[in-house]
Amino acid sequence: MAKLIISRDGQVVQHVELVKDRTTFGRHPGNDVVLEHATVSSRHAAVTLSGTGVAVEDLGSTNGTYVNGKRTARQQLADRDRLVMAVYQLDFVDGPRRLPDEEPQQDAVGALMSGGQGAARQSSFGLPSVAQPAAPAAPVPGGRIEVTSGPHAGKSLPLSKPLTTLGSPGAVVVVISRHADHFCVALMEGAAPATLNGQPIAREPRRLHDGDQLTLAGTNMSFFAAS
Repeated sequence: MAKLIISRDGQVVQHVELVKDRTTFGRHPGNDVVLEHATVSSRHAAVTLSGTGVAVEDLGSTNGTYVNGKRTARQQLADRDRLVMAVYQLDFVDGPRRLPDEEPQQDAVGALMSGGQGAARQSSFGLPSVAQPAAPAAPVPGGRIEVTSGPHAGKSLPLSKPLTTLGSPGAVVVVISRHADHFCVALMEGAAPATLNGQPIAREPRRLHDGDQLTLAGTNMSFFAAS
């Protein structure tokens, strides 16, 4: 399921699953998603679902809607695009990776490390100027996931992106979000077992701690706070 992860000042504040044909964003309480800040317009933008995919449309906002650093009136979205609406960043997630044990024809973790065909997309996003001065950037921690069971045991996945999705559509998908000084994990979809230290992973983000143990559909992994 397509999803937007909304953050402000480096902190994730909301996860929005895109289940409606049209989801509106803005400062006015009548919007589907309310973004409370003076630099956000009352009716700022809308995200629409159609047979051709997901698109964002600016609704005549004062400070504009940006996709990957470029101001846009309307644009089709791709997995891991970053939207900016005033002081808010919205990361679009669509099309999670498979679990390492299920990746066909290549070692998923190895490809991520080597930058091969299956490598996760790394992006740098320009941020627009808005009326409110931007807060100083906080240091970003390192971090990694290490596979501890199955044929890929011992392989590591660096958590170098703002969002890392793991799983297999139709089975289980989780997202790990990188914050200023910590990481969180949350369930995106699926009925297969997904646990953190033996407890089910819920849709509400939970903070990860060094040495935490994750299990996704029978594949065991460890989280390490330092890469």
